[in-house]
Amino acid sequence: METKTYAGISKEYAKLEHAKIVLIPVPYDGTSTWQKGADKGPNAFLNASENMELYDIETDSEVYRKGIYLTEPLTVNATPEAMVDAVHQETKSYIKKNKFVTVFGGEHSISIGTIRAFNEMFPNLTVLHIDAHADLRKSYDGSSCNHACAVYEASQYTNLIQVGIRSMDIKEKSVMNLDKTYFAHEIAINDSWMESAIDQMTDNVFITFDLDAFDPSVLPSTGTPEPGGLFWYETLDFLKKVFNQKNVVGLDIVELCPNEVDKSSDFLAAKLYYKMLSYKFQHETIEDDYAHNEKPLNNISKLNEEEDGY
Repeated sequence: METKTYAGISKEYAKLEHAKIVLIPVPYDGTSTWQKGADKGPNAFLNASENMELYDIETDSEVYRKGIYLTEPLTVNATPEAMVDAVHQETKSYIKKNKFVTVFGGEHSISIGTIRAFNEMFPNLTVLHIDAHADLRKSYDGSSCNHACAVYEASQYTNLIQVGIRSMDIKEKSVMNLDKTYFAHEIAINDSWMESAIDQMTDNVFITFDLDAFDPSVLPSTGTPEPGGLFWYETLDFLKKVFNQKNVVGLDIVELCPNEVDKSSDFLAAKLYYKMLSYKFQHETIEDDYAHNEKPLNNISKLNEEEDGY
């Protein structure tokens, strides 16, 4: 049986030893609380990617030529804590191989593992969290590794910037940094929000992108679609500015919940991923190194020892 490659690219560009980019699919949907199906997101995304043109008009580039290695799906049929640990270890192992590591979920709880890995490996990390939901609960349904807790650790141990938020529990307000939160209703009437958000970022930025950040008219296939979200070109404009002005060290995309009737959401997710790669590498030659620096754990493990609740 022939090994599958990302977007059907030739093996020349898909081998780990030559690839600058690694893509880890994580088909996990263990803690979502409404519509199930995010575990099918990675496969739908990969299928859509195979039917996507690989020349990007805007950047006049073919970023796949940098090399994109597609790992085997990381499947963990155990506790949320075991899943987070597996994602953490897998992500960190490829960062150590000097790769630009990307992850496609799955529900948003996988990002606890990816953020943990990047925070250990890069100093002064900013986490750019683009989402409809705050995801700042310390614990939910008896676990700190729930999708509702996706960026709680990031709020404690990184420079967290939140964009597109329009749904949250009142208790999350006590954790949220309002000066670094860009609510959807404010974005709609504020032309300067992009510059403000970027000004608050450190040099090293990790992007966690929950697809329900988009308005449901743009992307309906997600577990919890919220009205009043972001649109395609404003999102690309913001991302392009971030990639141009900061050192984006990695990214994950989560919460695609595909359906059989409408494939447009799958294709949008595929295009978004490829656009982000195009922005990352449009000014780099293939010889450029992807440098990183390891740093201490920041006592993240202490969080797992604390009791549920606030």
